[in-house]
Amino acid sequence: QVQLVEFGGGLVQAGGSLRLSCTASRGTFSSYAMGWFRQAPGKEREFVARISMSGGTTKYADSVKGRFTISRDNAKKMVDLQMNSLKPEDTAVYYCAADLGLLLSTTRPGYWGQGTQVTVSS
Repeated sequence: QVQLVEFGGGLVQAGGSLRLSCTASRGTFSSYAMGWFRQAPGKEREFVARISMSGGTTKYADSVKGRFTISRDNAKKMVDLQMNSLKPEDTAVYYCAADLGLLLSTTRPGYWGQGTQVTVSS
């Protein structure tokens, strides 16, 4: 099994940027499709972005398309989420996620990190 740990959450003003990182251990990182979900207070956890095992294929939720960019470095066992032009509605706990397979499930990935808080002020 893979263990996931997120870094980079924090406070930012609307229009600002943050970069989240997720490191993986206890597994073969290159065997996992990776991605990010988020959960705002009172809302269900939602898909944000995913990247294939090789990094060649990405997918984004419509709400973040054009603003967020997901990337991975299999040698460093790391997946990043660059978040630009942040909006108050982006405020949520962001979770790194992993799946054994070609692509990460956009509904029920197999593995989760502990989450990191992102707060965007008006």
